[in-house]
Amino acid sequence: MRDLPIIRQLDEAAINRIAAGEVVERPASAVKELVENALDAGARRIDVAFADGGKTLIRVTDDGHGIQADALPLALSRHATSKIDGSNLLDIHSFGFRGEALPSLGAVGRLSLKSRAAGADSAAELEVDGGRIGKAKPCALSRGTVVTLRDLFYATPARLKFLRTDLAESRAIAEAVKQLALTAHGVGFVLRDTSGDKEREVFRCDPAPDLSTRVHQLLGREFAENTVQVDQEADGMRLTGLAGLPTFSRGSAVMQFLSVNGRPVRDKLLVGALRGAYADYLTRGRQPAVVLDVSCPAEAVDVNVHPAKSEVRFRNSDAARGLMVRGLKYALAGAGHRASTTVSTGALGAMRPEPTGDSKARVYQMDRPSLGPRGVGRPSPPIDAEDPLFEAVDASARVEPEAAPDAERLPLGAARAQIHECYIVAQTKTGMVIVDQHAAHERLVYERLKARMADGVPSQRLLTPDIVELDSATADRLLEEAERLFGLGLEIEAFGGGSILVRATPAPLGECDVKGLVRDVADELSEEDSSRSVEARIEAILSRMACHGSIRSGRRMRAEEMNALLRDMEATPHSGQCNHGRPTWLELKLDDIEKMFGRA
Repeated sequence: MRDLPIIRQLDEAAINRIAAGEVVERPASAVKELVENALDAGARRIDVAFADGGKTLIRVTDDGHGIQADALPLALSRHATSKIDGSNLLDIHSFGFRGEALPSLGAVGRLSLKSRAAGADSAAELEVDGGRIGKAKPCALSRGTVVTLRDLFYATPARLKFLRTDLAESRAIAEAVKQLALTAHGVGFVLRDTSGDKEREVFRCDPAPDLSTRVHQLLGREFAENTVQVDQEADGMRLTGLAGLPTFSRGSAVMQFLSVNGRPVRDKLLVGALRGAYADYLTRGRQPAVVLDVSCPAEAVDVNVHPAKSEVRFRNSDAARGLMVRGLKYALAGAGHRASTTVSTGALGAMRPEPTGDSKARVYQMDRPSLGPRGVGRPSPPIDAEDPLFEAVDASARVEPEAAPDAERLPLGAARAQIHECYIVAQTKTGMVIVDQHAAHERLVYERLKARMADGVPSQRLLTPDIVELDSATADRLLEEAERLFGLGLEIEAFGGGSILVRATPAPLGECDVKGLVRDVADELSEEDSSRSVEARIEAILSRMACHGSIRSGRRMRAEEMNALLRDMEATPHSGQCNHGRPTWLELKLDDIEKMFGRA
């Protein structure tokens, strides 16, 4: 008979190392835990230093209330904490509450804990080496606590193999401290890299009076300028913070900072709600930039559902999701036609000096932007005055359409020309505006369709019903949604086989390509994501429809049409970007233009 496995109690060192595997995934995790301890101690200044990506050194110094000398050994034992009494795990108001961070770090590295409690006559120090706790001894320290961690994971060398390069780990540390600094804007932070012979200050931020100031300190002026204030309450919860304009989007989620009651989280529910809130404004693959906090009563959220405390569970998840979506949509609607300043900055950046044969003379020409599927970005060819295109552009540029008096004082100014039958050039008091006529009008049509959606989009009957040939499966999918489409102004019925008979189209579209419209709606229905709400699906269909009612590139516009489009844009929410998240207009300030021509 085979020997049965023996059940044994693990020793304290093994237990702490296992716990460390859950709490301390990498150096950034250790930094996060120690900075959170400092914040819980009421610190107003926190200094974080690290070396070699945190692998050889992490030191966190704070001016908080400190730890009494006789309590230092207890602070380094598992499940010992001053932050909760254990009677109610749903009434947690601190970052830490499990009492695992310090003993876990001491189990896998060389830890030194120095502290001077508020009002104490002296400070004390205690060292832990791979789980072995030394004796407390006096030390010099004016106030607060200093935690020094050296040789992280030296006691568990296998873990070292899973760490990334020093540069990657350093970036993760900076990100962890930045997230906490954004939630605690009233606290001053310094982050220093002490690797090698020279010390480098990664960032420094003094205590800030408000979130906007802290965002400016940490994320830069550009981020602060291209966001809108968010402040929405519902169901006992409140959403506050800053949300980036859709045209200030990113290719990844690196500029998304979410927190719940000041605790940084990467919660699936909130991330999904964030995506849903911006789905109407961003194309796939683009991510919004936000700094947002959801505040609610402590008992309305469970923070003890993830080892690293990076996820939470709301008692009323639907309310939390709804607050995020409604709050963001309301804030973005308040931005009106505003587009991000980075759009104009990018245009100015494309203006570059080109040396000529004369080294003293310089001419400026504009790089063609990347045109996606229609072309590849390349330098502009020299202008030939004999070229017929030059004559056409020159004639167009001389046109000065009539505009209402003082139209130049309005945000988008007075239309002065149409270039390449695609772009409207308008003059403002402080510069000029260039508008993509198709993208802008597409957004306007889309917003009109959405506004009429609640009462049903009016339809216009075709004089002669149009027949659209599709494959049987696609036709069946369309016919299944015939009732929903009827409410959107599109009236269809079966015509045998894979044919669809179209009797009416949405009135706001005007004359449109019926076959193209039906095929685009069919494509959208085939791409439906079951996780999307009914409203999101309908809006996606309306977005497809709007493209067919827009002013097309290549169409000549009269002066009154151009100015009417500008006025509609100023009065319509979200008109700063098209349905796919691209900018609809950009502004060039006169000061910048004069600098490019050497006038300023």
